Amino acid sequence: MVDDSRSTGARATRPYPRAAAWDLAAYGRFGGERIRPFTELLARVDAREPSRVLDLGCGDGTATALLAARWPGAQVTAVDSSPEMLAAAAGSGIPGRLTFTAGDVRDWQPDSPVDVVVSNAVLHWVPGHPDLLTRWAGWLAPRGWLAVQVPGNFRAPTHALLTELCRSPRWAAQVGDAAPSPDAVLDPAGYVDVLTSAGLRADVWETTYQHVLSGPDPVLAWVRSTVLRPVLAELGDDDAAELTAEYAAALRSAYPPRPDGTTLLPFRRVFAVGTRPS
Repeated sequence: MVDDSRSTGARATRPYPRAAAWDLAAYGRFGGERIRPFTELLARVDAREPSRVLDLGCGDGTATALLAARWPGAQVTAVDSSPEMLAAAAGSGIPGRLTFTAGDVRDWQPDSPVDVVVSNAVLHWVPGHPDLLTRWAGWLAPRGWLAVQVPGNFRAPTHALLTELCRSPRWAAQVGDAAPSPDAVLDPAGYVDVLTSAGLRADVWETTYQHVLSGPDPVLAWVRSTVLRPVLAELGDDDAAELTAEYAAALRSAYPPRPDGTTLLPFRRVFAVGTRPS
C-alpha cells in the first residue's frame, strides 16, 4: 500500500517510506474506511474474464482477496515491500491462483502482458509516479485495465500541520525532509493527461469522504499509521513522544469534537482508471 514531473512531494533522495515498520493493528483500526475506496475503484474496472491480474502495493492482502473473488479464473499476483504486510497476507494465498511476492513497486515487473493492474493507496509514496504509471500502462494487453487510487488530502490540516511542525526550528534538522508535501499527488486532470498520453482511455474522478471517528484523539489515531509513520521513524522515543504531543494538540484544534462526541474527518481521494483499446 507507494515527485512526479509535477512533484509527488516525496524527495527523490529519500528512501521508500515502507522502510519504517508498519503497525498492523493501528492500520487495521480503520479497515472499513480504508477498504471502501478500493471497492469503489474496482467497481469501475469492467474487465471480462482476465487471465492475469496484478495488485501492486498489496498491503495485508485484504483488498487482493477481493480481486481473487471478483475474477475466479484469473491468476492474481500481489506485490509489496513490507515484511509485516506480507506476513499478514500470507494466509490469504491460494495455490496456483493468488500469490504474494516481495518486491518494490518502483522496479518490479511482470514477465508477460497483463489484463488488470491495480494499485490502491500506494503511489503517493513513490517519487516519479506518473512515469511509473506510464510504464505500468505499457504492460497491458489489448483491452487491459489500469486502476489506481491515491489520497488527495495533502493540503488538508492533517498534512499541512505536520509539514509545518516538521519544518519548524525545533524539528527541521531531524525530520524536515520527512515532511509531507502539498504536491504529493496530481489533481484529477493531471492523471487524465498521464493516462491518455500512455494511450489509454481515461476515467478519473475524486471523492471526499466524511469519516465520523470516535475515541480519544481519533484523527491522530488515523494518521499515526500513515503520514506520521515515516516521521516518527526518524526519531528516538522521547523526541517521537514530544512531536506527537505537539501534533495531537494541533489536530484537536483543527478537528474539534462534534456535540455527540464524535469527530469528523473529511478525506479526499483521487481515482484514475484507464483501459487500452483493442
